[in-house]
Amino acid sequence: MNNEYVESRGRYYYVAGTRVSLASVVYAFNRGEAPETILANYPDLDQLARVYGAVAYYLDHKLEIDSHLLACKQSFEASALPASTGGSALLAKLDLIRTELAARV
Repeated sequence: MNNEYVESRGRYYYVAGTRVSLASVVYAFNRGEAPETILANYPDLDQLARVYGAVAYYLDHKLEIDSHLLACKQSFEASALPASTGGSALLAKLDLIRTELAARV
């Protein structure tokens, strides 16, 4: 499902010719950010037409893209370590490392 402004790479959608995910643009748009703000936050887009094109693509395929983003979010959450399987131990170790690094500065 590629067009001039959006291309599919594997399981994900990107703004064509960039490394910026369509999800990044969609989330910013849904937060109410103006296209100019989105462009300022993602300089790789390098032209306002790309932002508008990505938003237009999203609006034309809203149900499909929203469904895709929800599936990606659920997949990510399912892969996260629950606390009962050692997730809290990992977080504790990361906190210890951060503390040690901060002490060195």
